[in-house]
Amino acid sequence: MKLYAPRYYKDFICIADKCDHSCCIGWEIDIDKGTFEKYKGLKGGYGAEIINSISTEGTPHFVLCGGDRCPHLDERGLCKIILTVGEGYLCDICREHPRFYNYTQVAEVGLGMSCREAARIILSSPDYDTYDEIGELNAAEDEPPYDGRNEREKIYEILRDRTTGYKTRLEAVYRAYGIDAGDDREWLEAIDSLEYLDPTHKKLFMKYSSDTRPVGKDEYLERALAYFVYRHCTEAYDEEDLYARLALCLFLERLLASLICSEGAETLKEVAALASIISEEIEYSEDNTEALTYRF
Repeated sequence: MKLYAPRYYKDFICIADKCDHSCCIGWEIDIDKGTFEKYKGLKGGYGAEIINSISTEGTPHFVLCGGDRCPHLDERGLCKIILTVGEGYLCDICREHPRFYNYTQVAEVGLGMSCREAARIILSSPDYDTYDEIGELNAAEDEPPYDGRNEREKIYEILRDRTTGYKTRLEAVYRAYGIDAGDDREWLEAIDSLEYLDPTHKKLFMKYSSDTRPVGKDEYLERALAYFVYRHCTEAYDEEDLYARLALCLFLERLLASLICSEGAETLKEVAALASIISEEIEYSEDNTEALTYRF
């Protein structure tokens, strides 16, 4: 199956120790079966430290250290597995993050905005609707009964129309799919019910208001919405499911707009940090994503 990616995908490189929000902190890292077998085959040296850092209760995973740090993250913010035995010994999660995949009639890969470097690239890239073939995946080709890529392109066509301002284009998306912003009180109840990695993020999200829109940040919000649509709408399995997923995307765009205002974000770095928080708390929690998508 051919693999495609947004044009900006090629610009991503993990910035490792230069990252101010390491993905090696705060996440329990599961180890896939193949990599676990490779670890068991390591003899002596750092291999023993790797094996001793793994819990086999349930799915094998690394036991986090103080501050919820991966045991293989050194004081400089670098991975000791890479430094000692090589990148080929990374487990699937570590090797793939922050990538995600869409499977329709083709395979597509994207970058998740929980990674702040990925968020920076996405929010600074105007060519979100341009794709490059980057290889192939060993996956069976399928003929899904519904291909969300077709509706995604229609949404992008509206967003690309530079003859009108972003607000007008955004309103056109709402009208085209019969979606409204809903009642803020109901959204706040939904926000309040979510599970959070960081309790302070709940307080942040509770500042949500559909009436709050920042000035001068339209390009960031358009690119964020395009990313949300790429990630969530592509694999919709029918028209009703597409509308539910698009409603989630529009909510996430409004949430980002609210946070930009409430936190006074001005720079790309500041907006990317807020987009990253939204992504890690909602997109990287299947329960939270489903609770907001299918809440009614």
